[in-house]
Amino acid sequence: MPTFNDSVFMPSAFILIGIPGLESVQCWIGIPFSAMYLIGVIGNSLILVIIKHENSLHIPMYIFLAMLAATDIALNTFILPKMLGIFWFHLPEISFDACLLQMWLIHSFQAIESGILLAMALDRYVAICIPLRHATIFSQQFLTHIGLGVTLRATILTIPSLGLIKCCLKHYRTTVVSHSYCEHMAIVKLAIEDIRVNKIYGLFVAFAILGFDIIFITLSYVQIFITVFQLPQKEARFKAFNTCIAHICVFLQFYLLAFFSFFTHRFGSHIPPYVHILLSNLYLLVPPFLNPIVYGVKTKQICDHVLKVFFFKKVT
Repeated sequence: MPTFNDSVFMPSAFILIGIPGLESVQCWIGIPFSAMYLIGVIGNSLILVIIKHENSLHIPMYIFLAMLAATDIALNTFILPKMLGIFWFHLPEISFDACLLQMWLIHSFQAIESGILLAMALDRYVAICIPLRHATIFSQQFLTHIGLGVTLRATILTIPSLGLIKCCLKHYRTTVVSHSYCEHMAIVKLAIEDIRVNKIYGLFVAFAILGFDIIFITLSYVQIFITVFQLPQKEARFKAFNTCIAHICVFLQFYLLAFFSFFTHRFGSHIPPYVHILLSNLYLLVPPFLNPIVYGVKTKQICDHVLKVFFFKKVT
């Protein structure tokens, strides 16, 4: 039976300590983190501007890319300012409700990003495997439904985790969170009450979103590769394969870091805390930083327009 002696009842605030074991060098860690954030915001904003103003890019592939860029900007913006406040200005306190809000926003935007990656994989599948039906399937109405669907799925599935914490967990052994942002399991583990329901629901959400998406993304690319290797011309095979390279890179770096962070929180007690927290931070910061670079380099249309923005010379 849990005991509530010396516990904190419904704390008004939590203390985020940053990266456990690396407190003395957090000010230096904040420098590359802030650089990644700035590059990510500038890169993703540039992609949004290019896609918005270039009519030739108003097609499903680039509309999904714009959704991904907007999601990346929002995700990083909800994390990094508070994180840098901990690293640079020693402002670790965050109110209980603000912490829950940050937790919900982070997990919601992670789920939205996963849904967008699934939509991008399906778009490539239809474009390569059944190209004649691509324009019919991916209509403007269908794109709107996809955007609403991935947003509603993320919102509906992550909201109950807030209720389970707010209504069921009243006593906490400490208000010190061994993390640099409000993560679901990092908060739940502080509670004295039975947290099995919270853990089970967390697993359910992870597999209902990440598990579902990764299965269908993998199946889509398996079918894409089968179709590509059956093309008679080598040039056609290379062109089709090249259109998927950027998606595969983004897909791998997002899900590999996601599953490492997820399983470490639940089963990685032997992993040093600073390794886990550092990689959890990178999981949220690296995709928004790398995505515009990957798509800028591997997607010719985006690359050409970026070069025009920076190196355009008016011919007189």
